[in-house]
Amino acid sequence: MPIQDVPWWRWRANVRSALHMLSDPVFQQEYWAAGVPGYGDVTDAVYRLVEDTWLDNWSAEKYVGTIFRDSQESALVDVAVLRVLRIMHQVGADAPDSAYLAHHGWPEALRATREAHVRLAQNDGEDPDTPPKSLEVLAIVTGAA
Repeated sequence: MPIQDVPWWRWRANVRSALHMLSDPVFQQEYWAAGVPGYGDVTDAVYRLVEDTWLDNWSAEKYVGTIFRDSQESALVDVAVLRVLRIMHQVGADAPDSAYLAHHGWPEALRATREAHVRLAQNDGEDPDTPPKSLEVLAIVTGAA
């Protein structure tokens, strides 16, 4: 299924991009830890995950049929958001990426974001193992460029 078949597909694209980056430890080391421009950072990914959706304030279940295709997607996203936000609150929103990546709860957050990312990517008919796209490509896809 193409991503554009859900009414709020641009929000879905942002959530998927954030989950993708937050779920890929190789990407995190090669891009975030290395400071490669064009991919943002941990804080930017969390911002894309919760900014428009307010998933930091209520359940993803609220968006089944608009952003998420089913309750399984929303449940996986809820778990991922909670894991990532717990670390964000413990470490602080202005911490360097290395502080998040070294946090004792990061492996758990990686697992949760990976499960959500895989489910959403597969439901969109895409390979979850392709490398994350740059923020410039995301902006082009969503028409924000």
